Amino acid sequence: MKKKFTLQFLLFAISFSFSQVKTTSHAVDIANIISKMDQNIRSIFQDRNGNYWFGTNAAGVYRYDGVTLTQYTIKDGLADNQVQSIQEDEMGYLWFGTGLFGVSCYDGKKFTTFTNKEILLLNKETDNKLKKEPNSLWFYAGGGAFFYTDNKLTYLPIGKTEDDIKNSQNAPKNLSRFSVYTILKDRKGNLWFGTQAAEVCRYDGKSFTWFTEKGLAGPAVLCLFEDRKGNIWMGNNGAGLFCYDGKTLTNFTQEKKLDNENFRVTGESKPGTLARIYSINQDYKGTLWIGTVDTGVWLYDGKTITNYTTNDGLTSNAINTIYKDHYENIWLGTDQDGICKFNGKTFTKFEVE
Repeated sequence: MKKKFTLQFLLFAISFSFSQVKTTSHAVDIANIISKMDQNIRSIFQDRNGNYWFGTNAAGVYRYDGVTLTQYTIKDGLADNQVQSIQEDEMGYLWFGTGLFGVSCYDGKKFTTFTNKEILLLNKETDNKLKKEPNSLWFYAGGGAFFYTDNKLTYLPIGKTEDDIKNSQNAPKNLSRFSVYTILKDRKGNLWFGTQAAEVCRYDGKSFTWFTEKGLAGPAVLCLFEDRKGNIWMGNNGAGLFCYDGKTLTNFTQEKKLDNENFRVTGESKPGTLARIYSINQDYKGTLWIGTVDTGVWLYDGKTITNYTTNDGLTSNAINTIYKDHYENIWLGTDQDGICKFNGKTFTKFEVE
C-alpha cells in the first residue's frame, strides 16, 4: 500500500562556486565518427535550435548540428565525463546532470560548473517555494535531488522518516538507498522520484507519498514517464513495468506474464521478458516505447505489446535511453552499440554523412 509521511524537513542550499571555463571543444573527424564516439549512450536531447546532444558514459557529450560533430569533456568544463541527463532552460542554456552528481551549464559559448564547497547553509524559504517554481530544473543527488532556481542550486534530502532525512541531509553526493536515479514533473506540478532501493515517491510540495506495493520495492527504479492520459509509468530494474492511473498501482509486467522471476536470485537475463526497464517514451501515435537493458525495446499501443530485438534491426538489445525529437523521430541510445534511430518503419544505426 502507499505510505504517506508528512515531512517537516529542512531544505539545505549548497553554496557553490561558479567555475567558468572557456570552451575549447574538439571537432571530431566526421569520417571516423562511429569509431571515435563513445558507444555507451546515456542521454539524447535536441535543443531549440535543432542541434542534437548525445551524452555518453565516459566521453562527455557530443553536439551534432547537422554538419559537424563536436565533443565536450571535463577539459571544457563539464563536471564529469558521464552525462546522465540533458535539459534546456528558458534562456536556451543547456544543463547537464553528470556522474558524481555534478551539474554543468552551457550558454552557447562557455560552461559554468557548480562545484560543491562542502558548506551546507540552511535555506529559510518555505517548502511551498518548490511548488511555486514550475520552471525549476531538477537533477539526481546521492540522498535526494538538487533543484536549480533563482541562480541557486538547492538540495532536497529524501527519506521515509525523520531519521532518514537527517542521514540524507549531509550526503548529497554519497550513494544511499534514497539516491535518486530518475525525476518526473507531472502536469499537476507534482514531483516523482525513482530511487536506488526505496521505491518511488511523489512530492506535492508539502509531503511525500511512497509507492511500494505490487513488487515495486527492492530494485532500483530507473525511469518515470507520464503518458497522454496522465498515467504514470515506472520502470524497475528487475521487477519490470508498473502503471499508476491516479488510484491504483498495477504491475504491468506480471499481468502480461513477462516477468523474470529468477533475475533477483541469479542475475541472469531471460529473452522475451520485460523485467529490466531503463527508459520509457511515447510516439506521436500514442504508442509507448519501453527500453530494456537485456531484451531490446517493447511497444505497447494500449492493446498489444510487441518486442523488437537485434533480430528486427536493433543495433543492440541493451537500451539505455529513448528520446523523441522535434520531428517525432525515435532515437535509442544503447549500452555498447551507439545510437539507433527509428524512421517510422525500420531501425538504422545513426551515422553522420
